[in-house]
Amino acid sequence: MKRTIKKVAVIGSGIMGSGIACHFANIGVEVLLLDIIPKELTEIESKKGLTLESKAVRNRIVNEHLANSLKSKPSPIYHQKFASRITTGNTTDDMAKIANVDWIIEVVVERLDVKKIVFEQIDQYRTPGTLVTSNTSGIPIHFMSEGRSDDFQKHFCGTHFFNPARYLKLFEIIPGPKTSGEVLAFLNNYGEQFLGKTSVVAKDTPAFIGNRIGVFGIQSLFHLVKEMNLTIEEVDKLTGPVIGRPKSATFRTVDVVGLDTLVHVANGIYENCPEDEAHELFKLPEFISKMVENKWFGSKTGQGFYKKVDKDILSLDLNTLEYRTAKKASFATLELTKTIEKPIDRFKVLLKGTDKAGEFYRKSFAALFAYVSNRIPEISDDLYKIDDAMKAGFGWENGPFEIWDAIGVEKGIEIIKAEGHTPAPWVDEMIASENKSFYTIKEGATYFYDISKKSQEKVPGQDAFIILNNIRESKKVWSNSGAIIEDLGDGILNIEFKSKMNTIGGDVLQAINKGIDLAEKEYSGLVIGNQAANFSVGANIGMIFMMAVEQEYDELNMAIKLFQDTMMRVRYSSIPVIVAPHGMTFGGGCEMSLHADKVVAAAETYMGLVEFGVGVIPGGGGSKELTLRASDLFRKNDVELNTLQEYFLTIAMAKVSTSGYEAFDTGLLQHGKDIIVVNKDRQIAEAKKHALLMAEAGYTQPIRRNDIKVLGKQALGMFLVGTDQMLAGNYISEHDKKIANKLAYVMAGGDLSEPTLVSEQYLLDLEREAFLSLCTERKTLERIQYMLKSGKPLRN
Repeated sequence: MKRTIKKVAVIGSGIMGSGIACHFANIGVEVLLLDIIPKELTEIESKKGLTLESKAVRNRIVNEHLANSLKSKPSPIYHQKFASRITTGNTTDDMAKIANVDWIIEVVVERLDVKKIVFEQIDQYRTPGTLVTSNTSGIPIHFMSEGRSDDFQKHFCGTHFFNPARYLKLFEIIPGPKTSGEVLAFLNNYGEQFLGKTSVVAKDTPAFIGNRIGVFGIQSLFHLVKEMNLTIEEVDKLTGPVIGRPKSATFRTVDVVGLDTLVHVANGIYENCPEDEAHELFKLPEFISKMVENKWFGSKTGQGFYKKVDKDILSLDLNTLEYRTAKKASFATLELTKTIEKPIDRFKVLLKGTDKAGEFYRKSFAALFAYVSNRIPEISDDLYKIDDAMKAGFGWENGPFEIWDAIGVEKGIEIIKAEGHTPAPWVDEMIASENKSFYTIKEGATYFYDISKKSQEKVPGQDAFIILNNIRESKKVWSNSGAIIEDLGDGILNIEFKSKMNTIGGDVLQAINKGIDLAEKEYSGLVIGNQAANFSVGANIGMIFMMAVEQEYDELNMAIKLFQDTMMRVRYSSIPVIVAPHGMTFGGGCEMSLHADKVVAAAETYMGLVEFGVGVIPGGGGSKELTLRASDLFRKNDVELNTLQEYFLTIAMAKVSTSGYEAFDTGLLQHGKDIIVVNKDRQIAEAKKHALLMAEAGYTQPIRRNDIKVLGKQALGMFLVGTDQMLAGNYISEHDKKIANKLAYVMAGGDLSEPTLVSEQYLLDLEREAFLSLCTERKTLERIQYMLKSGKPLRN
């Protein structure tokens, strides 16, 4: 049957429930969010036999929870106005309203007795055929649906979102005994296509897939840290970005999630998995038990493995359980990986280390490899689901089987056995059958070793994606040190940046020009997109700094002109150019998006012209483009200065959107032209689709603009008065004022005596001149140098 989700009910409005409600609101679904009425109210009502009429009082719990969620950072919602899609209510007065929804999600306290009471209410009011799911993190699904109607059980399963629901991509779907195949297939597709998740169908086993493996990994480290006498700083150094894990690594992550939450899951596994070969590992070490006793749960209680005192971060000494000044950790083995850009390529070096770090990695990965191999078929029949769960739920760049592949399956077996563990028999059988790896790439698709079939089978669901890792070598058309041009098929090329942090320097600009040349001669369109953590952090400021320090101003002028000219080629080529930004899209990366025929942005796009932070103005056409966009919005009898001022402030305040949707507010994305994709994995395929549509519709090369209205002295005067007042009020520094005044001069079109129509090139020349003059300033060079050293802006 065809299902459409127009309205969802979320029962339970705590951190998780409100987060889930916000994420459905993010994607345009109407949400009914319910929670209990305050306990004191129910007691009064039962005594007096009456109903208090105040809706505000009766909905106090749900309203407070939602308000707190919407104020939290990072925000659970793409845009605050989307909160209007959520209606609140209580489970006493409003439960009957669930008859009109398409999907009911239970997110109440993790107690089976409470959940069963809620499901009894739901079964009473729901319309037959309505989906009902539980967001449990570990309670067996089959216990929840006992005693419910056949229709309820057929349409019931677990749907485990990870917290925070907006940001973590894992969406575990856990069938109950009678869940229909149609329901599972629908939820699997809906999670991927609409919620932007990585959907993983798991078995109904304790902690499912993500938490079973993730908590094993953390518990393993808890024991290993004592065995090897490591500090928490050392473990966080070893288990963070160097191996493709989040910056919060292990102990900082536990502080954020909450030690009590982790302990709850670990205890559940310990109690319910007596046959697990690592059963004793889930028993809490003494120092963890003591922390629980002290209620040192992490961020929620003000202290955990780390504690903030004034501006200082203290860390816990696991031997004395006293806080001390954090110590810097360093290891010789890690130094050997500094020149290896991709974490997946570092593991061979890390596991060969001869110091304490090498020993740590061999012990921890031997335990992990053995454990995941022995969880098949217990928690999943397919190994790729375990990798997907760890990447999407825990932010690992590579899953355990991918890491094992990277060091070699046979080498992994050798390490496992050397550390006293035993891999599952099927791994030896795989090697014996001449399958030497868990994954292979064939014809642009990923295949995995299917244990039941004893052969490599295609990972399902890839047809909606273009995975650049899979086509990079086979479909490469051209490359240099900073970028690769790939053939996406159907006459569309893709330019993928490969520079550090995807910064834009001469090699990237060369690739863009080459890509446009090739597309104009032999292809139909061009996509500029990649699948790294971030689209681009902007221009290569190291190169700009060196030229400025050496006072090579002619070369710097030429470099900026090349940047501007390349952006104008993006705008005025004879083929459609689609830019696909995601993550950090700063400075030059943002300017590239501004000049595209269309932007296909990921929902998680943090876009901004942030050049003020390094003491300059946007010099790659960004200042020109926002002036042009302001001009296009001028309307008869409007106060044109107000419109221009909004665009001026977007640059002068270095505004960065916290989502793709917010970028429409700052004018960096345009309604009616640019679009948002919730699932980043689909972004390149979606960008290709739009390039094809534009090409097939008969793309016409745009005509260069000579009709940009600039306001001259009228605008310049207003801006200069404004910067004087900001300086007088100590809101900005002298150098901030200088940069702002340079920007004002560009966006006003100079000191023209009256409003005038000018060309893009006129504004580009003003922009380049202002950029160059700022590069001669000592304070600008100090800002660039500070950014290069610390990664943070300096306000001097």
